[in-house]
Amino acid sequence: MNRRDMFKAGVAACAIGLTPRLASAQATFAPVPKGWRTFVLIARVEPQNGTTKAWIPLPTFEAADWQRPGNVAWTGNARVAERVRDPKYGAEMLRVEWASDQQSPAIEVTAQVQTQNRAVRIGQQQSVAPLSEAERKLNLASTDLLPTDGLVKETAEEIVRGKKDDVAKARALYDWVVENTFRNAKTLGCGVGDIASMIKSGNLNGKCADLNALFVGLARSVGLPARDVYGIRVAPSEFGFKALGAGSEVVSKAQHCRAEVWLAGSGWTPVDPADVRKVVLEEPPANLAMTDPKVVAARRALFGSWEGNWVAFNVAHDVKLPGSKEPAIPFLMYPQAENKAGFLDSLDPDKFKYRITARELTA
Repeated sequence: MNRRDMFKAGVAACAIGLTPRLASAQATFAPVPKGWRTFVLIARVEPQNGTTKAWIPLPTFEAADWQRPGNVAWTGNARVAERVRDPKYGAEMLRVEWASDQQSPAIEVTAQVQTQNRAVRIGQQQSVAPLSEAERKLNLASTDLLPTDGLVKETAEEIVRGKKDDVAKARALYDWVVENTFRNAKTLGCGVGDIASMIKSGNLNGKCADLNALFVGLARSVGLPARDVYGIRVAPSEFGFKALGAGSEVVSKAQHCRAEVWLAGSGWTPVDPADVRKVVLEEPPANLAMTDPKVVAARRALFGSWEGNWVAFNVAHDVKLPGSKEPAIPFLMYPQAENKAGFLDSLDPDKFKYRITARELTA
């Protein structure tokens, strides 16, 4: 089965591996836009026999200054495969159905996307279209795991006390998350982002979907529109940061959630406190001090910029997968599949099984 949006002939011949374009490992981290890079992501899903449904996130999020989605194609032995969107957030996915007696179910999805570094002049008056009322409402709303009242609001109000403008408030929240959380290597996947439980327990740890969700929930609770952006790392860091890039062309476990906050003058502004904590924990020789030059560089850069070695899928929370009999999932960043017993374990690609690869194209 082959569907719409097929690649132009010869694209595959242009593919190259994840050739590192690295600076020597150093305390320099300053992403700036310097040209578009084109990546091809291939997700091959071959779930166990008895699997009847699957949902594969597609990198079709569009942002004029840092991501351009391209062609999508797929092939496999499913009886149904169609591109669908989450009605609330617009998260796009490939919905797949197999016959109940299908042996060796399989689907392979190929997607092309362009991305580049981004950096904004935070809060400075630029030609930025205002956020619509609908977008503002959506990005200030509570979700199942991101409440904006109670302890979350109380905590945020204390953090921003005395801050007179949105930029100062956002910076205070970012610094607080960086200074008061830690990355927990034992957290499964990217975490789940249950921020109320984190604050109530005092256990401010986890991975990107926890720590960046904490920033987003705190920001929303004090009137700053904010959102998680769910995606996947696709290439090494050009700045030599081993913790902040894909280690090989196999990126099945390279999912990463970033965040954005809306600020007048700079619009959607990139922030990633979780990656600061990742540098602290994982950047060689590991367990770095907050005063280490690499940590200082990452902390400075990741409020207002990020590197274009990562591709965004969507900004959706509490996603009810179309056609699924199971409850909504916190976010759609991993392939999902379902059999008569329920969801397969999306965090175990070897058992599930699926394989995601990323390759950069040359001109």
